[in-house]
Amino acid sequence: MTEREYNNCVNLHSDNVYRFILKNLRHEEDAKDVVQSAFEKLWINREQVIPEKIKSYLFTIAYNQMIDLIRKQKRIEHKDNFADNALGAKGIDYDSKRMLNEALAKLSELQRSLVMLKDYEGYNYAEIGEILNLNESQVKVYLHRARLQLRDYIVKIENVL
Repeated sequence: MTEREYNNCVNLHSDNVYRFILKNLRHEEDAKDVVQSAFEKLWINREQVIPEKIKSYLFTIAYNQMIDLIRKQKRIEHKDNFADNALGAKGIDYDSKRMLNEALAKLSELQRSLVMLKDYEGYNYAEIGEILNLNESQVKVYLHRARLQLRDYIVKIENVL
């Protein structure tokens, strides 16, 4: 791909990619960043991209970068929420927080790690598997069992009183 072909591609597809990403993100600056990164990757990989598939390549790259951005923002949001709750912020009263901590304490170390990584840190199953040296299906099964234990502990009437 020559520089001229690349510039034509930018002129031809940038608006469509931008509208697609903006519709999903609903944030103009983030959408612009994603589109710019997608075109940057196109330029870097210009020799490997088949000219007939440039449009689908751009949309695929932009979509994947949008998903990465959303995941990153969720992790930041979860960390902020967790930090606020750890400091005793409004929203969770002392009894609820105490009960949740007691329920977490009843879990095994592996189960507690799974719940913390997935629900508090926002990691996906594959990332948790890499961290804990488990395969993805093991992560799903163990996490499901841990959540069932948490639910059973929390809904018991003697634990609520």
